[in-house]
Amino acid sequence: MHPHAPRTPRGPQVGIVVIGYNDAAHVTTAVRSALAQGPVVREVVAVDDCSTDGSAELLARLAATEPRVKVVRRRVNSGGCGSPRNTGLDRVTSPYVMFLDSDDVLPPGAVDALLAAATGADAEVAGGLCVRRELPGRREVPWQAPLYAAHAVFERPAQRRRLVHDTLCVNKLYRTDFLRDHGIRFPEGRFPYEDFVFTARVLAAGPRLALIPDRVYIWHVRRSADRLSISLDRAGITNWQARTEASRLAYDILLGAGQKELAREARAKFLDHDLRMYARELGLHDTPYQRAWWAHTRAHLAEYDASDWAHNPAAPGRLIGRVVLASPEPRDLPRLRDLASRPARLLPPYAHTPDGTPVWSTTLPEVQLEPLLTRPVRLLPLAVDAELRPRARTALLRLRLHELYGRVAQAGPEALEVEWRCRATGRATVPRTSVALTPSADGVWSAETTVDWAAFGNPGRWGAGTWDLRLRVRFQGGAYREVTAHALTSAGLLRRRAVVGAGHAVVLVQPYATHSGALALRVAPGLRGVMSVVRGRLRRLLH
Repeated sequence: MHPHAPRTPRGPQVGIVVIGYNDAAHVTTAVRSALAQGPVVREVVAVDDCSTDGSAELLARLAATEPRVKVVRRRVNSGGCGSPRNTGLDRVTSPYVMFLDSDDVLPPGAVDALLAAATGADAEVAGGLCVRRELPGRREVPWQAPLYAAHAVFERPAQRRRLVHDTLCVNKLYRTDFLRDHGIRFPEGRFPYEDFVFTARVLAAGPRLALIPDRVYIWHVRRSADRLSISLDRAGITNWQARTEASRLAYDILLGAGQKELAREARAKFLDHDLRMYARELGLHDTPYQRAWWAHTRAHLAEYDASDWAHNPAAPGRLIGRVVLASPEPRDLPRLRDLASRPARLLPPYAHTPDGTPVWSTTLPEVQLEPLLTRPVRLLPLAVDAELRPRARTALLRLRLHELYGRVAQAGPEALEVEWRCRATGRATVPRTSVALTPSADGVWSAETTVDWAAFGNPGRWGAGTWDLRLRVRFQGGAYREVTAHALTSAGLLRRRAVVGAGHAVVLVQPYATHSGALALRVAPGLRGVMSVVRGRLRRLLH
């Protein structure tokens, strides 16, 4: 048989390892979603990590009526996800294996689609789209969507370096003998971010890969849960230390396997994703945390070499990293927060050296910003300030676009396109509103528009929720840049107030600054909506 001739699946081919600990409320739903994939699933190995909430008993009852379910109960809790996954992998007898967490589900047809891709391309690994579903709101966000935009086959991972950015193990189907032949396993014990290491080991082994655009995994994000998942529990510095350690191990694994390009991409992923995510939240922590985070991050980034910083030097993550390395103590946290946002915003002041070289600040001139002078306008970290002044039936929205080392004037800004988008559904209140930009002598372009509360106050259509301000800066010649607006927080501007919405209904609105500093609105139409906002606020305070 040709080494890459398509294999034709015959009968049940796939084993699914489901892991859980004290998750009686969800574990059987996860197992049933695996069974519902149909006859292609030979076995579901449910590994209970020594639960005390009756999870194992629920699984045992399910196994008594479903012969494909095999229940394995660990005698001692491992404290992590790696050990139970390894336990399940050891019990799998199927040619292919997948992994599923107890609080997530597989969508219908996921296994069929992955198996068809793997066998059709004779690939050791097949991957598909994972969707993060925020609960209870059910907002869905695709994970690493560009990787799974179309069907693709790669002879080796280095042909698609972006694969390093998808550190999940659960949205993939693996040939079982491939994992066993290469000794690929998860880290044992309490090891947060075990996916990082497992994925690096998979890529280091150089598999043939098949990627598909199908949704193959639903990742449930329950931020209001009594017990947060390991990746969501970022309250203590140990979480960041674990994440940097997992990232370091992933880099070492790839480099040790001779995968230099993938190793460098792993560091690029850390700067662009991990560092930016935690920098956005840094201002929410107390001073001891900030100092510990800063010192630990400086030590980690000190391991990077010149080539790690040379590629795409104007990227926000690299600018943040260079500021951290240049300063022994935490500094400019609000400015770093906005730069870490998506899309990035670089707030004033815009300093430069006596010879005109753009720099981070006059007190940190070693962090030069020259790469911004040649960065495409559609990627510039443009800063727009937003000030919302509510009235009874409308609000005045004032917007100010800042100059950025002459690049804005050079591009010729013409207008700002404005829309409010519902975070839960992705829908906009009304079509984009275009507002002309007026230049001023201080290097700022200004615009004003009216916000009609009636657009938010129809509970039958919109309901309570969060609305994000989305802007598009339009330049001469058709160029544009998508941006969010930095929320000005002057006294009284962000106060909650009751206004008149559609049909003269009372609507509770509160402008607020998100964790990344962007302007957003919380809207609660009617008494039911008001109570929904109150409950949501209580959940956020508790977690």
